[in-house]
Amino acid sequence: MKSDIEIALSAELKDIRDIAKCIGAGEDDIDMYGRHMAKLTDGFIDKIADNPDGKLILVTAINPTPAGEGKTTVTIGLGDALSLLGKKAVIALREPSLGPCFGVKGGAAGGGYSQVVPMDKLNLHFTGDFHAITSANNLLCAMLDNHLLQGNALRIDPARIKLKRCLDMNDRALRNIVIGLGKRMDGVTREDHFIITVATEVMAILCLSKDMDDLKARLSRMIVAYNYDNEPVTAKDLNAVGAMAALLKDALRPNVIQTIGGTPAIIHGGPFANIAHGCNSIRATRAALKAGDYVVTEAGFGADLGAEKFMDIKCRMAGISPDAVVLVATVRALKYNGGVPKTELEKENLPALEKGLSNLIGHMENLKKFGVPVIVTLNNFYSDTEAEIETVEKCCRDHGCEFTVSKVWEKGGEGGTALAELVLNAVDSGAADFKPLYDDSLYLEEKIEKICKEIYGAGNIIYSKEAKNSLKKISEMGYDSLPVCMAKTQYSFSDDPSLLGRPENFDMHISDAYISAGAGFVVVLTGDILTMPGLPKHPAAERVDVSDSNEITGLF
Repeated sequence: MKSDIEIALSAELKDIRDIAKCIGAGEDDIDMYGRHMAKLTDGFIDKIADNPDGKLILVTAINPTPAGEGKTTVTIGLGDALSLLGKKAVIALREPSLGPCFGVKGGAAGGGYSQVVPMDKLNLHFTGDFHAITSANNLLCAMLDNHLLQGNALRIDPARIKLKRCLDMNDRALRNIVIGLGKRMDGVTREDHFIITVATEVMAILCLSKDMDDLKARLSRMIVAYNYDNEPVTAKDLNAVGAMAALLKDALRPNVIQTIGGTPAIIHGGPFANIAHGCNSIRATRAALKAGDYVVTEAGFGADLGAEKFMDIKCRMAGISPDAVVLVATVRALKYNGGVPKTELEKENLPALEKGLSNLIGHMENLKKFGVPVIVTLNNFYSDTEAEIETVEKCCRDHGCEFTVSKVWEKGGEGGTALAELVLNAVDSGAADFKPLYDDSLYLEEKIEKICKEIYGAGNIIYSKEAKNSLKKISEMGYDSLPVCMAKTQYSFSDDPSLLGRPENFDMHISDAYISAGAGFVVVLTGDILTMPGLPKHPAAERVDVSDSNEITGLF
């Protein structure tokens, strides 16, 4: 069997102008980045603004495991399956980060015959959006430190600087650093920090902005530090907004590529779901809804993180709602949740599978709380047995969810037609009655409690002294009405990655909180969550190379 990148490189790609025609975009409506990638123009987005919205299908998954779940693979395969059934389908995805691409997780272009292409360019520099976001964030950092050196007219307290530099790479050595060493004109000496680009507020702002005016307004509200009077200092106070917007001008425009099956894919933005809100941009999703009849999108990591934030943050801000949700699981991942080690996952083990089904049940029950039809699909592996598949199917039926097996990795869109038919039935039934988990009017602690107890299954919520003080300050500043963005491990419903399955009545530890005033949400940190990941002992980067024929190898 060919590797993912071998399949992608051997695929026959259509000219991006032909793909653009599928969403109603002519040559004047796109700016081409080579023959197979393009950006939509602002004029095209304005031109389709009055089109009726298509139907929105969200793809999410159980908690991720080392066995892999294939959420993006199913998303892409479902889009291709809808196209095969004669529907005008568009896929809306996030852009991959270089951090996981060269770390553990690998790229984010799907897999097998269910991929977006060109996958090598997408997983690496793509159209430069992440570079622009990194540059805008670090420009703001440079202007802040220059302000400190040049007299500090804003009376910024160097010990209360909240803004961090960023890099789109897993580099743990940069988590905590000291800057400004050397001579006086080398800067003010202080402690500083790096986070990964996808965890920055600039990334969140780009993904939640409706247009350039909204982008600049959100950048203006970014709180970068506090002064000696404990008052916030913003990017606007540093006169940085115009230059940041200039760097982000092209990055604000969604990108268009294609699947192996020729379905248009609008790909834009990429905040992590465990430390940010985990969804592609509002502009990309809204453009897809105006350009297609059926839009398939995804939310990062498990449904406890990505789907909850999609519903409570993105839908709230974008004024959209899903018409159906697809919940992806694998037999292997469920057995892992049932206690089977990674090396034993290919062996049939019904008792462990039944134990691990608690994780799937938790996600099914949670998703129903949002009032949207839920369809479970089992991403098929060759080692799955009939008895295992029947066990999962019975569990889904018993909990009121439609079920089917997906074989899109092996067969592309053809392997997802059964799933597509179930999705069409659910969407066209009009059964969706979407509602977010909590009201804006609740206090921050009430919103945190709703998420921790109703979605995660926590018993007690334990706040650190820092978290209590931070939440009190945020409330005093008038930000109680904002939604909450929980920063939590993706591997468990709890804040402990080792608690698999469906832990209940555990203690949830809130370590701190901070306001992302530009993005428009409050970030709540749980447990020991890292905003700058590290590389494993043998990172994926060790296997990446360029062949004699100038092709990228080893990305997967």
